[in-house]
Amino acid sequence: MADLSSTRRTRARRTLIFAAFLVALALLYTGYKAFGQAIDDSQRDWWVVGSFLPRSDDKNMPPVLDILAEFGEAPREGGTTIGRLTLDGALFTLREAAVGFAAGTIIGLAIAVVLLQSRRAERGVLPYVIASQTVPLIAIAPIVVVWGRTGLEFLPWEWQDWMSVSLIATYLTFFPVAVNGLRGLQSPSPEATELMQSYAASRRQILRRLQLPASLPFLFPALRIAATASVVGAIVGEISAGVRGGLGRLILDFAGKYITGPERLYVAIIGACITGLVAVGVVAAAERLLLARRGIVAQ
Repeated sequence: MADLSSTRRTRARRTLIFAAFLVALALLYTGYKAFGQAIDDSQRDWWVVGSFLPRSDDKNMPPVLDILAEFGEAPREGGTTIGRLTLDGALFTLREAAVGFAAGTIIGLAIAVVLLQSRRAERGVLPYVIASQTVPLIAIAPIVVVWGRTGLEFLPWEWQDWMSVSLIATYLTFFPVAVNGLRGLQSPSPEATELMQSYAASRRQILRRLQLPASLPFLFPALRIAATASVVGAIVGEISAGVRGGLGRLILDFAGKYITGPERLYVAIIGACITGLVAVGVVAAAERLLLARRGIVAQ
């Protein structure tokens, strides 16, 4: 009971810290804007303000209250509000990210299990797994979409653009799972492995009963990173390939109409941030549930 109370206090403290961070961020934004207007940075060429940092006029930095109010505004009279458009786009992007996250997790774990079987395979393949993340995502995203449109006619179902976006999200997701999963699978002590072998346990039994449970402290942090990466990959894929329906296309549309409504672009970016937080929150909830079943209280 004491551990449960301590955990609740820790979570409440983290929530308050996060809320305080958001308030501090809004105050910093507002303070910078007020400072820029006080020195009239739109008319003077300051070395920092207006050069390396944005100017403080309402086009570059809409007021915080105007950004929040834009959630309830509609582009057309009687039409869907910006907040609802952002929510629909976030759900679409979240679906793409979820598919990419699931595929990336499976592929990453499979790579980790394969590399676990042989040190030679680990030394030979792992550098290429790391090198794969050096390819610019924004460059390969259109190629993946075009390839999906023209090169997969042999499939028994119709390949859609959102599937290509999910594939792009998979590309960003599998890497942290593979690397941290391998570290976790290698974490049991040699004595524990030898004890399992002395009981005539097969490789599969050692993997399921010893190595996979031992990898959880390494795996869940990687899954949080992968969840965020899947959302980023989905949005970048939508922007690069022009896929409609998600936050990426919404950001493109609002960026094209920035002069008439700069607040809308900020709303879309806030929606993207919230979507990433939701993805991480789902992974954290799954972690707490799994650890609770194992009798461990997650912090």
